[in-house]
Amino acid sequence: MNCHPTLCGMLVEVEEGRVVKITGDEENPDSRGFLCIRGHASREIIGNPNRVLHPLVRERRGDGAWRKASWDEALDLIVERMRTAGRESVGTWSGHGLFANNYGTRIHSHLLRRFSNLYGCQWWSPTIICWGLGAFGLGLTGVLETSTKEDMGEHAALVALWGANLASQPNTGRHLAAARRRGAFIVTIDVRETEAAAHSDEVIVLRPGTDAALALGMMHVIVAERLYDREFVARHTVGFDELAAHVARHSPAWAAGVTGIPAERIAAFARRYATTKPAMILLGGSSMHKGANGWQAGRAVGCLPALTANLGVAGGGLGPRHGSAAHGQELNTIVASERRPPGRYVPNQMSRITEALLDRQVRVLLLFGTDMLSSFADAERVAEGLARTDLCVTYDLFMNDTARRFADVFLPSTSWLEDLGCKSTNTHLYLMPKVLDPPGEARSAIWILRQLALRLGVADFFPWESEEGPIDAILDHPSTGHATVAALRDEGGMRALRISHVAYPDHAFHTPSGKVELYSERARALGLPPLPVHEDLPPSPYPLAFRQGRTLTQFHGFYEHGRALPTLARADPEPFLWISPADADARGIDDGAPIRLYNQRGELRARARVTSKIPPGTVWMRDGWEGLNRLTSGQPSIPDGAVDTFVFSSGQASFDAMVEVARL
Repeated sequence: MNCHPTLCGMLVEVEEGRVVKITGDEENPDSRGFLCIRGHASREIIGNPNRVLHPLVRERRGDGAWRKASWDEALDLIVERMRTAGRESVGTWSGHGLFANNYGTRIHSHLLRRFSNLYGCQWWSPTIICWGLGAFGLGLTGVLETSTKEDMGEHAALVALWGANLASQPNTGRHLAAARRRGAFIVTIDVRETEAAAHSDEVIVLRPGTDAALALGMMHVIVAERLYDREFVARHTVGFDELAAHVARHSPAWAAGVTGIPAERIAAFARRYATTKPAMILLGGSSMHKGANGWQAGRAVGCLPALTANLGVAGGGLGPRHGSAAHGQELNTIVASERRPPGRYVPNQMSRITEALLDRQVRVLLLFGTDMLSSFADAERVAEGLARTDLCVTYDLFMNDTARRFADVFLPSTSWLEDLGCKSTNTHLYLMPKVLDPPGEARSAIWILRQLALRLGVADFFPWESEEGPIDAILDHPSTGHATVAALRDEGGMRALRISHVAYPDHAFHTPSGKVELYSERARALGLPPLPVHEDLPPSPYPLAFRQGRTLTQFHGFYEHGRALPTLARADPEPFLWISPADADARGIDDGAPIRLYNQRGELRARARVTSKIPPGTVWMRDGWEGLNRLTSGQPSIPDGAVDTFVFSSGQASFDAMVEVARL
């Protein structure tokens, strides 16, 4: 129900094939019995009357009636259209729903990519809708590894939650509280007062898209006042002289004009961060990087722990974020990239995927565990592209907006209790046993891919004897102690990973030089600024900066945006827009009033939540609502040639949106 690195442990009681109770597992070393509202609501997946339990096909999209079909009819139709289109005109795309039983190990994602490589069709990395762009900036600097939440709780003297909302990783909260009890100073930096603000000693609210400017202003103070660690900088970084000259032009007064934070507060925070040892920054994993300059935040913030010698020390560096790995946390791959045939492939770039649909380069689209219209920016252009496909297939638990509007075939998926799976946090491996038989005619993703491979003659797709085989192959790595499904089962389903709780203990960084690159030749070669910079967003006739993020009730577009599960639907029944009292008063908007958000791309109807927890000029809404991404920009954030610089892909659209709000 959640994303890496949280993955709360569940105890599920089953009697005669029926789920009786779900509680938090107190023996789970990551969650210690905690289970948020999403975890408690998960029992409502099982036996849900809205769940699709049989293959469905229809002759006409949109208003055409669905009818039940046999698996043979559905699969034969898919294979026929794939053959007619040709392999390069077939695309496979998966969302986080495909990983629900395999977070951290991504077994089903490995198999979908393996199928796509062996068949030779289009495949795009799901990281481009989530954490990949922020990690791109961190990767250019060379600081991709993160220390664990346990290390933070035990050792950090200062913790900065920089765009990191605890609603995204609630298990971190217990360790944050432990650090605070020890006397650690907690700072929250965000575009609004998040849930983390209540647990903080200082809250810094800045203008959207200005995180890099704040980091540059801090670096100005750290360098000018000689608060940096000369020995660490000399031994473990490159480009300090260039950076020092660069940040000399980015004073706190300059940063104040960009961020909206008073210069004296920027300087004071810089001094506190540089002189409090050890200091840890938890950088936002997804939402804070949704902007054309969003990756620059990771690039700039990643320089701070290097300047202050906070890397490779307990309690320092960067803390857990969505998509990150601890030192030594690795797995094998079974994706067979080396066997991918030459072809005309669409880059891992959201804007290029949309263009490929629009120009019919992709004519058959297989969607696994995703509501594409919910997750892609500039959703109406995506909708136009989906309308031009010859066949659109959705594999999921429930109907969603993409399936209702554009799918020709709906394939019913299994849920997390009906599959064998394996999850990994930053510290532990967890076996996810199959405890229920799938209802109706629901089938696992592995079964469907094996059937497609058989019909298409894709040789060697599944060389294993059982569904344990690919899991064993992926886990056969020193970091897991060469774990197997059988060994995990014998151990009670849990195993500690062989990792370091402290990132970069060997000071070997993820760059060509092996050092932290304050000045990046790799960035320059990609046509990007070699030094961290702040880039202003383009001017807009619309006055309010729109941002989206996470809450405890939702994560991505799961389960029809949560509406398929009664508990979540009651807790969050409709979209609410956070708007400041000043902006609301100027528009005659009362708290709870029906409103519309609009810009040049489209509009969304919602209700106003008038609150002083968001500053004038900024509005915010939790992500996942149907139609929200009609407002956001689908323009690329980095060049095509840069998106696959790292093992993950970073081709996220900008998602920028300036809007106006009016009362209905």
